[in-house]
Amino acid sequence: MASQIANLGKFPRIVTPLPGPKAQAIITSDHRYISPSYTRSYPLVAERASGAVVEDPDGNRFLDFSAGIAVVSTGHCHPDIVRVIQDQAASLIHMSGTDFYYRQMPEVASKLSALIPDGKDWRCFFGNSGAEAIEASIKLARYATRRHQLIAFHNSFHGRTMGALSLTASKPVQRKRFGPLLAGVTHIPYPNPYHPPLGAKAETVGEAVLEYLEEVVFRTTVPPDEVAAIVVEAIQGEGGYVVPPANFLKGLQEIAHNYGILIIADEVQSGMGRTGKMFAFEHFDCQPDIIALAKGIASGMPLGVMMARSDLMTWEPGAHASTFGGNPVSLAAALATIRLLQDQYIANSAKVGAFLKSRLVAQMAQHPRIGDVRGFGLMIGIQVVRDPGTREWDPALRDALIQECFNRGLLVLGAGPSSIRISPPLVIDEEQAECAVEILASAMAALSI
Repeated sequence: MASQIANLGKFPRIVTPLPGPKAQAIITSDHRYISPSYTRSYPLVAERASGAVVEDPDGNRFLDFSAGIAVVSTGHCHPDIVRVIQDQAASLIHMSGTDFYYRQMPEVASKLSALIPDGKDWRCFFGNSGAEAIEASIKLARYATRRHQLIAFHNSFHGRTMGALSLTASKPVQRKRFGPLLAGVTHIPYPNPYHPPLGAKAETVGEAVLEYLEEVVFRTTVPPDEVAAIVVEAIQGEGGYVVPPANFLKGLQEIAHNYGILIIADEVQSGMGRTGKMFAFEHFDCQPDIIALAKGIASGMPLGVMMARSDLMTWEPGAHASTFGGNPVSLAAALATIRLLQDQYIANSAKVGAFLKSRLVAQMAQHPRIGDVRGFGLMIGIQVVRDPGTREWDPALRDALIQECFNRGLLVLGAGPSSIRISPPLVIDEEQAECAVEILASAMAALSI
């Protein structure tokens, strides 16, 4: 198996029309047996993968700049991750941390706690996904504060389980016909500098949103002393890889703490080195009270973590638990992932991400339908517009670009109304970054933009 993985190379190679016959047979079976609720942007069938390359059953190879939706932070099938998974599976696969003890749970929790820059004592609750981490965050915030109201943001995505969905405000289809949702959730605008809400300017949009929270929401509809938490993505993911103004999160934290409100940072997509720092909030001089982690934390194994200061996580036994959360195999992968991130891949994310962003910014001069390039590290958003002057979204062109990239062997996904998200494994090098830019440029040329 290891030798097969090692032969995939670094670059794409398309050898059949897409999808090939073997891939098409799997897609046909999928359409027969699998829930139609899944979203598939193009007909990729993954057979095996290594590093940043995915191969389909027909031998077509793709450069993966989606990383399984920002999950395989250390690349597909990193040999260190494969080894610890195999070793752990040979000794203990499951015991349930809800009722029993095993060493991997405190080992990972202590590692994660040491990563928080405030120097305080933290505790961890282990689940299986980002949505579960958000659900646990909601419950703990309500438990710790004895308050029930929650503030979230337009264009946010926090998951599809009922509590997380109540916070999510990304697309109507995600909420349609599932009401009534969790009571007590109020959404406010997210300070998008490229599309400023509230009639604000880009340079003042952060202050405008903070003023709206205090002078409109708190003054007219939501008593701040009933708000348990504000749930915020340091960089919005599904909403379009939107980076807020530099002063926004710090200002939000100050307002929250003035009213005894907790800050829950959803770092499910932006955490674990993706932005060139371990957590995205570190770019903004902000210190949350509760943190939700998943995706890149275990290099593809299912794991979600809700972290909170020890003085907040005081709920009693039985208040919250998970049968499979903190599975020993997933925790072994998480320990290896944290080590690899600290040793090399966070630094690589910052370095290669800066190179990649500069190359994408250069494309804006040649292709004006690219209205904006934004982000940190290897979390980069490309805004596709009808006209750079009006900044009007162009989702049809964005979707066509994504399809053209796939046809040429590059895997990317959409985000927000008309953005392309660039979220490759943190192991990519500058040659692969340059290859991705060249494919994107050829796709734009093919669409005459």
